[in-house]
Amino acid sequence: MANKKIDESRAKLLAVESDFSDEEDIELVELTNENKRFSTAYGRPFISTGKSRKTSVWGLLGAIISLVIVTAYYIYRKEPPYGESPPWYPTPQGGTHDSWAESYTKAADLVRKMSLLEKVNVTTGVGWASDLCVGNTGPASITGFPSLCFQDGPLGIRFADHITAFPAGLTVAASWNRDLMYRRGRAHAKEAKGKGVNVLLGPSMGPIGRMPAAGRNWEGFGADPVLEAIAASQTIRGIQDEGVQATAKHLIAQEQEHFRQPGRWGTPHAISSNVDDRTLHELYLWPFAESIRTGVASIMCSYQQVNNSYACGNAKLMNGILKDELGFQGYVQSDWLAQRGGVSSALAGLDVTMPGDGLWWANGRSLWGDQLTLAVLNGSVPVGRLDDMVTRVVAAWFQLGQDKWNTTGPNFSSWTNEETGLIHHSSGENVTGIVNKFIDVQGSGEEAHAHLVKEIAAEGNVLVKNVNGILPLDRRGSSMSTASNKLKVGIFGEDAGEGQGPNACEDRACNQGTLASGWGSGSVEFPYLIAPMTALQKEFDQDRVNVTEYLINKPPPKSLTTGLDLCLVFVNSDSGEGYLHWEDVKGDRPNLDIQKNGNALVETVAKDCGSGKGKTIVIVHAVGPVNVEPWADLERVDAIILAHLPGQESGNALTSVLFGDIDASGRLPYTVGRSLKDYGPGGEVMYTPNGLVPQQDFEEGLLIDYRYFDKHAIQPRYEFGYGLSYTTFEYSNLKLKTIKKKSAFPNPRQPGTIVPPNYDTTIPDPQEALVPSGFHLVRNRIYPYIRSVKDVKKGTYPYPEGYHNEQPPSPAGGAPGGNPSLYEEHLSISFTIKNTGSRAGKDVAQIYVRFPPDGVKNQGGEQVSFPPRVLRQFEKVELQAGQSKTIEVKLTRKDLSYWDVWAQNWIMPEMSFGIDVGRSSREIVLQDDW
Repeated sequence: MANKKIDESRAKLLAVESDFSDEEDIELVELTNENKRFSTAYGRPFISTGKSRKTSVWGLLGAIISLVIVTAYYIYRKEPPYGESPPWYPTPQGGTHDSWAESYTKAADLVRKMSLLEKVNVTTGVGWASDLCVGNTGPASITGFPSLCFQDGPLGIRFADHITAFPAGLTVAASWNRDLMYRRGRAHAKEAKGKGVNVLLGPSMGPIGRMPAAGRNWEGFGADPVLEAIAASQTIRGIQDEGVQATAKHLIAQEQEHFRQPGRWGTPHAISSNVDDRTLHELYLWPFAESIRTGVASIMCSYQQVNNSYACGNAKLMNGILKDELGFQGYVQSDWLAQRGGVSSALAGLDVTMPGDGLWWANGRSLWGDQLTLAVLNGSVPVGRLDDMVTRVVAAWFQLGQDKWNTTGPNFSSWTNEETGLIHHSSGENVTGIVNKFIDVQGSGEEAHAHLVKEIAAEGNVLVKNVNGILPLDRRGSSMSTASNKLKVGIFGEDAGEGQGPNACEDRACNQGTLASGWGSGSVEFPYLIAPMTALQKEFDQDRVNVTEYLINKPPPKSLTTGLDLCLVFVNSDSGEGYLHWEDVKGDRPNLDIQKNGNALVETVAKDCGSGKGKTIVIVHAVGPVNVEPWADLERVDAIILAHLPGQESGNALTSVLFGDIDASGRLPYTVGRSLKDYGPGGEVMYTPNGLVPQQDFEEGLLIDYRYFDKHAIQPRYEFGYGLSYTTFEYSNLKLKTIKKKSAFPNPRQPGTIVPPNYDTTIPDPQEALVPSGFHLVRNRIYPYIRSVKDVKKGTYPYPEGYHNEQPPSPAGGAPGGNPSLYEEHLSISFTIKNTGSRAGKDVAQIYVRFPPDGVKNQGGEQVSFPPRVLRQFEKVELQAGQSKTIEVKLTRKDLSYWDVWAQNWIMPEMSFGIDVGRSSREIVLQDDW
């Protein structure tokens, strides 16, 4: 396992150090809000030193020239106007739904006993590496509420020992298997609970995959909102059924790594994702709405701006959409250092700041902590807002039954592998103790999580080419060799082997050996990794098959290939989070090409294998779509498997599919185009900033991935939902049954019957907030204490525009996930699937809806158009040879509605809908109208 430590070089990559004082930091940040930009926070204000300087003529001339150049540049790169995301205040209180009522009652009883300092502790992280987890809140020790441990990530417990490296989200999405999605979440949570983790930072449902080359697509569940929503919901259900808090992230429209943070990429501001209201609701918000409906405890707001307002300070997003329209009862936490304002973010609906540090890593200065204490004492943050923030956190703790946990906190350290280590790693203070107890949480025997990893990874393999049924292979080689001759198999490519080991690079940020994970905070330390080469050597019958290997990516000499009967070529494509780079992959991939000379390897091996008479199978491990055009149509490439990111059981999972132990049942969770341009302008990462605040306009609207291909009649290489099986299936007998008639509007929003907790909102005595006498303040740790009552200065706070204009409740709201009427079933769809082949297999039946092709007029009289078809349901079915089964799925009002920007509600067209049942987005086998 790689040595875990605070990497100073990483901190430098993530943030530019500042010499501002605490007061200067807060002053600069507090002037920001969702409708005001801060254009000076990353520049240096001119401060006179009182020293005289001699200025030469040449120096003056140079200064004038520089000023002209800079002025011209700023005029050319002028900023857009103030934030375009509308104000929405005040923050709706939690505790308004019966599914959370008991937890809120318990939470309120506890919060009423808390002091101001304890409340601030519960909402503020203690600082990067100040405690054992990647994020830790302060405790309310007197009241009895513990410090909470927040830990990455979406595919395993980051920085921990004796844990499982699960397949990535993209891999489980490629399985299209709801049961595996749930079981993966539950196993992941068992490990988290065993390590003392309260809050898992996953699943990820953003980025959704608007851009196929985006660096973190692999953490999520594919390029469709419904597939994302179902996978996320099943994962959350699995996690929270084990009593661990899940985190839905990243809210919202963080679709690329370039320019995601201010300063990191040389721009003073983060990129702005400019998304229209309808697209936000129907595409990017859909998985979050379903996650809230499932009861997710936490939502993480993202780094970048949304409509020129930072996501973690965007009141419309957090107050208006999450907490009002979608009825979110949990708490909103910031991504690590994504908070850009103190008072403004609290007013906008942020509940927890992570990791506690404000603008810079591990410097002990928070935008909350003592600053939040002061803000409450001087009246700029209402006491009631702080009470709601705390109550949401405590309610989530009760909701997941964590008050019954028999644990004293995390039993591992994120910062060292040694048993004994620093208690407060970033402090530099030599206070040590036992920090790693080496608890094995991987399960054992039949319950070992490795079995599940193999099962998921196997079903996440997508077979996209299989000429003359070359797959599945025979372990004895009987189908390809004679009794007197051994089958000669060659295995080619670095991706088939172990390389330098799976943990050779920090946070997996390099492409070497076999690829089983992307890189970044979503990665883990592998306990082991079964390479394909290892598994293949073991699985082939050594008495009948001779296996040779060539585990580099240089085209092999003909002497190695001419005598072979079968050639297996392994290639890959990697990416990850933008704080780490590998070669020219700066988080986001620069293109969709196979990396490390993989195309030349495939072409050479396919041409020379058996002097042109051998069979060639290509296996691709990748973070998303790859360009296979150079060799996909080659006559001598007989089979292609897109194996995604399989986790620790990579080789074993692959061989179970190659040798036909299970059916090839994976289906693509994205479209494989013939070029990057096929995905449209919206599918291309912005690699060069177009202004001081890079502006990324989501002008394609709803038309991403297969929707764009369908709308523009572009023929993909392999379409969304596509995948081959080892057997064949026949669909028939489609029947549509109306459960509830069409009607334009959902039922009116009903007034809530459950009242949120009520508190005394008197501002506390500042004396109660002072540092206790003799109390030792650990260096760089975030505390709620103020140093003097004189620091409490009354004044006029520059509240955001519209702050005093209370907003009406959304008609689309009323319960977690939105108006309950949206989830009423309107249409039943049934059909029969028959396995017409000679062996057992699994197929994925996909239900697509065709909205009125000529569009409709919305409530404002504007013409509204639709994608040609949209996925709305799916069902994976296992059938024995000759077996038939009737499948029934149901569609809800929301499935059959669009977001009307004028009505600010979901509207169902009272017109004819097309219902398509298919085996992919292009292979439609049954159709009818409703």
